[in-house]
Amino acid sequence: MLQPADPKANYLAHADQIRAAIDRVLASGHYILGTEVENFEKEFSLYQSDGFTIGVANGTEAIELALRALGVKHGDAVATVANTVTATVSAIEQIGARPVFVEIDPVTLTMSPIALADVLAKNPDIRVVVPVHLYGQPADMPAILAAAARIGAKVVEDCAQAHGAAIGGRKVGTFGDFAAFSFYPTKNLGALGDGGAVFTRDGKLAGIVRQLRQYGWRERYVSEIHGRNSRLDELQAAILRVKLKHLDAENATRRRLADRYLARLENAKLRLPKVVTGQTHVFHQFTVRTPKREALREYLLERGIGCGVLYPVPVHRQPAFADAGLLLPETERACAEVLCLPCHPALSTGDVDRVCDEILRWTTT
Repeated sequence: MLQPADPKANYLAHADQIRAAIDRVLASGHYILGTEVENFEKEFSLYQSDGFTIGVANGTEAIELALRALGVKHGDAVATVANTVTATVSAIEQIGARPVFVEIDPVTLTMSPIALADVLAKNPDIRVVVPVHLYGQPADMPAILAAAARIGAKVVEDCAQAHGAAIGGRKVGTFGDFAAFSFYPTKNLGALGDGGAVFTRDGKLAGIVRQLRQYGWRERYVSEIHGRNSRLDELQAAILRVKLKHLDAENATRRRLADRYLARLENAKLRLPKVVTGQTHVFHQFTVRTPKREALREYLLERGIGCGVLYPVPVHRQPAFADAGLLLPETERACAEVLCLPCHPALSTGDVDRVCDEILRWTTT
């Protein structure tokens, strides 16, 4: 069975290095906030080119801590999109802040700068904007930053699906005041468990997040501010250090597979993802669109090809967040049509050809 993601295969590709890293941690006797976390934070900061990385427990808390470090509090408004995993909005709600949903661009499926400008004009009290770099596709950060700046709003980039993606050669995560990364096992840079990081170029803000992730401590056992326990552990940091060395090569493989899909499916009756000129898409998912999504999904599953749906129900239509009066037609249409085909570094060109052959048979019947 082909799968849209395969974290086990990714582990096996680097098993010897990962086992050595795990053994190193076990032998050290230091398992929380030690040298592995410190070194991963330095190495990831270098990967981003410049700035400060703070390892935390998961990607959801990375967003929450970034918002808290920016002073977001109960009742404040935070703008984001609804075609994202619930975690993005849960982080906002966890603080008691109010999510304000912005329509997406129908081509990139990321936050529309035009829609954002309209939302900010109607809601000048919005404190922070949280664009999501979805499926490995960067959001239009220059335009989003310009819109946010007009009302003095801060920006936190949700980079959970976009490790290594770039705009004009500049890595996503380096545009906003903060960036939040998830290292969930299926991500382009995935741990073997939960993990996350906050990234910023501002040393003062980085210091606040470091306090927030561990009880508000600057001095051990003395809480200067109200914090929490949100720490990336030594084992996961050691594993991530191994995987970070292979990230660019694996992203290149994802792009090569995506190019194969784009060429083979050019005449299929599907809406294909668009690679924006000047951007580096890292294809966390290869997502096609069709109004007959469920029929295609069932057809492929019957032939041993698993596909994902990220995400079937937009957040503003989910029971916990439902807003019956809010209309986001592009968001709702995308969520009803998207289908994520297998796309990960363990796949071969032959695997992609097999998927394409079946889709072409389906679209011609």
